[in-house]
Amino acid sequence: MRALFPMVAAMALTLPAMGVADMTLATDGNTECVITVAEDAITPEQTAAKELQAHLQQVTGAAFDIRQEGEVADTATQIVVGPGARFRKACPDVSPEDLKYDGIVMRTVDGNLYLAGDRPRGTLYAVYTFLEDVVGCRWWSSTESFVPDRPTLSIPELDTVYVPKLRCREAFYRDAFDGVFAARSKCNGHHDRVPPEYGGHYTITGWCHTFYRLLPPDKYFQQHPEWYSEINGKRVRERAQLCLTNEEMRKEFVKNALAWIRKEPHAGMISISQNDSHGRCQCQECMAVEADEGSASGPLIHFVNAVAEEIEKEFPDVLVETLAYSYTRQAPKHVKPRKNVVIRLCSIECSFSQPLATGPQNESFRRDIEQWSAIAPKLYIWNYVTNFRNYILPHPNMRVLAPNLRFFVEHNAVALFEQGDSGSTCGDFVELRAWLLSHLMWDPSRDENALIREFLSGYYGPAAEALEEYLNLIHDAVEEAGTYLRCYMNDTSAWLSTEDQIRASRLFEEAQRSVADDPVLSRRVRRARMSLDNAWLLRHRELKRVLKADPEGLFGFHDPKDLAEDFIQAAHEFNCPNYREGRPFSEYEQMLQARFRDPGPPPEMCKNLPEDRWVDVQDNEFTLHGTGRWATFAEDEKASDHGAARLTTNHTQWAVQFPVPADISQLGRLHCYAAVRCAARVEQGPALDLGIYDTDAKKAVFHATRTIEEMGEEYRVVDMGVHELRPTMYFWFAPKANPDQVEAIFVDRIFFIRED
Repeated sequence: MRALFPMVAAMALTLPAMGVADMTLATDGNTECVITVAEDAITPEQTAAKELQAHLQQVTGAAFDIRQEGEVADTATQIVVGPGARFRKACPDVSPEDLKYDGIVMRTVDGNLYLAGDRPRGTLYAVYTFLEDVVGCRWWSSTESFVPDRPTLSIPELDTVYVPKLRCREAFYRDAFDGVFAARSKCNGHHDRVPPEYGGHYTITGWCHTFYRLLPPDKYFQQHPEWYSEINGKRVRERAQLCLTNEEMRKEFVKNALAWIRKEPHAGMISISQNDSHGRCQCQECMAVEADEGSASGPLIHFVNAVAEEIEKEFPDVLVETLAYSYTRQAPKHVKPRKNVVIRLCSIECSFSQPLATGPQNESFRRDIEQWSAIAPKLYIWNYVTNFRNYILPHPNMRVLAPNLRFFVEHNAVALFEQGDSGSTCGDFVELRAWLLSHLMWDPSRDENALIREFLSGYYGPAAEALEEYLNLIHDAVEEAGTYLRCYMNDTSAWLSTEDQIRASRLFEEAQRSVADDPVLSRRVRRARMSLDNAWLLRHRELKRVLKADPEGLFGFHDPKDLAEDFIQAAHEFNCPNYREGRPFSEYEQMLQARFRDPGPPPEMCKNLPEDRWVDVQDNEFTLHGTGRWATFAEDEKASDHGAARLTTNHTQWAVQFPVPADISQLGRLHCYAAVRCAARVEQGPALDLGIYDTDAKKAVFHATRTIEEMGEEYRVVDMGVHELRPTMYFWFAPKANPDQVEAIFVDRIFFIRED
């Protein structure tokens, strides 16, 4: 076990040492200092001067005038903002080329302060760096900040020239999209809504997954099926790609790509990238290139290079981005990306409980980035820092954020997209994560432990110590469990024990007591507790099975309905739009309300058995996929508790699932049963498939098909065999894509009888 960072107990913002000062900006709320800008200052530099003026007035109470350089005598005490004539005279050793990209200068020369940088954003970044690192201002979020009270403000001698290693930096969190906050955080990515007056941001034309958007099958497939993937000897358009060796297709593709760029020439980058599916082309020509290159990325890079060569003729400064993602993640053996091609390498399959550079669970990704960085001059990393299956759950990956970021920079990364909780306002410490990642992307050498300590102290006040201990607890837990922490986790059962969950609740109670008299801090702590509340709700039945008695009145144990309602109300107060990627919180609200309805009677087979011999799992513990399309929770008077998971029948997806929780996996050999019924339109035919799948072994533990004749309108118990279940397994149910024969499938419950 190790601490995430040193213990903290009180707010401790780091301010510069006030020894012999080189320059006094204000004395007792008055100033003789003037902010000057060049006559030819661009709009973001004018904004920088206004931001400096406003913040210095808040700090000191003094009114700082803004004037053009020609209006101010050389003998006046000045803060010179922007790379104008006075800056060039005072700092002749710094050229514009030295500051590419987004570089800054903070320098005191002859009693004046110079704040300047690369255009268009550098001067703003110099001002924000000065206000934060020297003056002591903090912007915790788009609406929450700290401004020190310093009527007398002196600054030490400064001489900083800094250019960030990452030219494009994006923390993909909902609050971080705010343009002013993004600028103050020195983020400039595609989704950051930074207005032009704050320097704007990088734009990628098309963003990603552009094959079908540039060559829509609806427009081209009928006349040119040969332009699309050949799979099993047939040209297809559904869940497929393009035939990357087809020269005629490439000509039309280039024409459409150039048309895109002409509409958005300022973007500077266009995405030429595979669809978000498998289905690569298996034609003879594509497979020959793939075989020669030893990877499916081979045909892709040959194609993208050819497209990039044509784009360069008209737009020599536009970069062409493509994804190394899923089946193209492995680098090719021979072909190298052109100088105007950027490889966007994606870490979606990785374990985020171990560092990418050293963790044994991430060996394959480590090999991939090393191979790509050896052949690609520019890497753009798409990193995953949240749990897409449920934003509002503890996700203990904070210890790897900084090491992973440094690993990216060491391997030619010039841009970084940290994909976080874009749809949630109350995920797992989202304010801390956005703030931390922004600071590390600007300067990867920063001490992440000191940054976390600073945020906890400044944002949560007296609650910081208990929250630090909580973060250490959950990070220790996932490391000790050896869990492969994916960015798609159903719940915390794989790594958070009952004892640790109880301890976590106690720590949050302690944190809340420490700020009980402060409504602002209390609200912040309550929002941080949302993820732990959600963990209780999702695992309540499991924990109840483990904790047969509750003498201490454990948090959330006796009154899950009340806890659910409190959680739902808080989510509304925090204006939480989504609970997972693309799914509204209203959907989750309905699921939680159904989860804690009164249980039905025991299964007939269990009525005369001792309580410890059987376990009942109702539908409200199931996981649904494609909610609203493939499956829903529905009222059903025929179900044991009048509720069931309902499968539509126009697909074959494993849309109803039950991941095996840790407590059930510890019960030994279990006889497994499922109660299912079929609302049929005909008397015979296939009804459904069901099974048990082991994700580690990548094989079926059980699989069966049941017919309409076997099922019927009433619930039938399906014997799924005797098994020793593990947490890597899950139960699944799927229809047969026959809506003309079956209206719906209903799954009421799964239950288990111990064989011992």
